[in-house]
Amino acid sequence: MSSVIDDNPPLARSPQRPHTTAREPVLAAVPRGATSRPIVVVANRLPGGRDETGRWSRSPGGLVTAVLPAISSLDATWIGARAGGRCELTNGFEDGVRIVELGTSATEHESYCDGFSNSTIWPLYHDAIVPPRYEQSWWADYRTVNHRFAEAVARFAPPSASVWIHDYHLQLVPAMLRSLRPDVRIGYFHHIPFPNADLFRQLPWRSEIIEGLLGADLIGFQRPGDAANFCDAATSLCDAHVDQPRCGPILAGGRRVDVDAFPVPVDAAAFAKRGNARATIDRACEIRDACGSPRHLLLGVDRLDYTKGIDQRLAVMRTLFREGVLRAGRDAYLQVAVPSRADARGYAELRARVERLVGDINGEFADVGAPVVHYLHRSVEVDELTAMYRAADVMLVTPFRDGMNLVAKEYVASRTDDAGSLVLSEFTGAADELGDAWRVNPHDTRSMQEAIRSALSSPDHGRSAMRSMRAVVANQSPARWAKSFLSRLEVGP
Repeated sequence: MSSVIDDNPPLARSPQRPHTTAREPVLAAVPRGATSRPIVVVANRLPGGRDETGRWSRSPGGLVTAVLPAISSLDATWIGARAGGRCELTNGFEDGVRIVELGTSATEHESYCDGFSNSTIWPLYHDAIVPPRYEQSWWADYRTVNHRFAEAVARFAPPSASVWIHDYHLQLVPAMLRSLRPDVRIGYFHHIPFPNADLFRQLPWRSEIIEGLLGADLIGFQRPGDAANFCDAATSLCDAHVDQPRCGPILAGGRRVDVDAFPVPVDAAAFAKRGNARATIDRACEIRDACGSPRHLLLGVDRLDYTKGIDQRLAVMRTLFREGVLRAGRDAYLQVAVPSRADARGYAELRARVERLVGDINGEFADVGAPVVHYLHRSVEVDELTAMYRAADVMLVTPFRDGMNLVAKEYVASRTDDAGSLVLSEFTGAADELGDAWRVNPHDTRSMQEAIRSALSSPDHGRSAMRSMRAVVANQSPARWAKSFLSRLEVGP
């Protein structure tokens, strides 16, 4: 039997003796060698779900991709939200992790997730590419749901656990949890960019967000610049002092809060093995044949999100075909646009704009049965995705702003043949590590055109650059990344 928490769970009992019943199993400790503390991961998204047949599958996205493999051997628990669901601890494991489902009503989910998280925080933290919306009712529900998360963690976390909170949906949880369970170590990792202090000041609830995050013992970001932006905001908006110029540790409220960058990796060994498999190579040849056996195949793989710059990239493709840099019958472009937040504001318009551009380019340059742009609006399994990576001569990763962008690293890790070129936005975390990519300013269409032209005409440079970039990612793994964060959280700076 599962234990069930109602919509307003009771506050935590004594930290020395957390509340349990016969239907609430006590969470097991993490094996020695990883960390001596039990692990509780807290995120808006559950790591997976069951379809109508009862089959379990992982959720897509960088957070689950990075975190779940890293903790699956640690006997950890994952607490996440399910709209319209109950809050319950399931028996057994999924992907090696216990699951706690935190129920939210459909109205609450729309308000705190689609509203405040994705229509206020997401655009603001991505340089206000589209104007953020500031709604008091969204903020109220965001506080309510964050408090419910804190209460659920307080109830289920074992004594002295390491609690690892993830991302912008839950920025208030660290301080709320600290007031309920001062015995636990609290870590927070921010997967998306953190804006500069001047931009962050637009947020009406800016001080509350900073104070919420400062409840953590360790705050991690993708890039050193994001960590510095947070430190700037904390010192200018709250009674906080930074130990070192522009970056943590932060002294606030009599406590020391460690702040640092922990760039998220990919499982490079797994992608290399998959990329080198005969089945992958054969499928890559089939993909090229299906695209008309082009001399040059260019590839883009993105969530359908306005931050990714898909429409800007398509406009660049159209210009390159018009100028003769790309030629119908010789070159082709494959764009995968993974559905994302289909019901959120503005995404239907973005999809329509992207698909209109695809149609316009094909209408202008394609022959019957031979499109120059091949467009997929669906998710792609990892084996198929790796085959696409192996098939592509040029990979285009050109978001306007991104915390990391794992696609760039996956492409590099998959290219065990040292072939292929990467055109990469300078506004990604991946650009900090992959310095041999063709770096571009995605706001500058001429910069993008020149980078693509150079990538197509410099295969020798491409091989040298790919070898260098593969060496950078070769030793990366989610498990090593998670261990570095959790070890730092356990022992402090």
